[in-house]
Amino acid sequence: MIRVLVVDDQAMIRLGIRSIIDAQEDMTVVGEAENGERAVASARSARPDVVLMDVRMPVLDGLAATRRMLDPAQPGSHRPKVVVLTTFDLDDYVYESLRAGASGFLLKDSEPEEVLRAIRVVAGGEALLAPGVTRRLIEQFVDARPASRAPDPALNGLTDREREVLALMTAGRSNAEIASTLFIAEQTTKSHVSKVLQKLHLRDRVQAVVYGYENGLVRPGSGG
Repeated sequence: MIRVLVVDDQAMIRLGIRSIIDAQEDMTVVGEAENGERAVASARSARPDVVLMDVRMPVLDGLAATRRMLDPAQPGSHRPKVVVLTTFDLDDYVYESLRAGASGFLLKDSEPEEVLRAIRVVAGGEALLAPGVTRRLIEQFVDARPASRAPDPALNGLTDREREVLALMTAGRSNAEIASTLFIAEQTTKSHVSKVLQKLHLRDRVQAVVYGYENGLVRPGSGG
């Protein structure tokens, strides 16, 4: 059973989402919150698998709440998957939420089937956004200044092959495309991807794309 926390400052939206989710046999709503502060508290107590997180809310917005909820330094070991709910498909808050560790985003006017699919996808450990979509989103907002900031020291823990794989992931390539480019088996590619995510403490491929841009592996508008 997939446990879901619904976070939105509008009661009617929370009610609508709850009714959709509770009608499913494989998921249930374990809590609601009308602002980010209550969302963080509810996530700790209810331990949801997935959080549907509104962005613009009083007291504490969804971006700050996502950061707190997924911060390894915060008390508690439970880290739910977060899907950001937004009115705009190119919202700078969405990019910042992805940086904070969210697994993707949904438009508030999405069809019920899309909401349910999103919950199942992220609960299953996958990112909601395709890497190519993530890349186009990031290119709208990322301030790529690789020359003015030092790369993450964790990159030094990757092998040369793993760095190649990360660069291709950042460029939006699928596992099959990476395998073809590097002349390796697709299963080998999957193994490299898993090791990259593990070594860099990244939740999924979406966060890997953000990480790659943040560390100058690909520049916005560079193609690839």
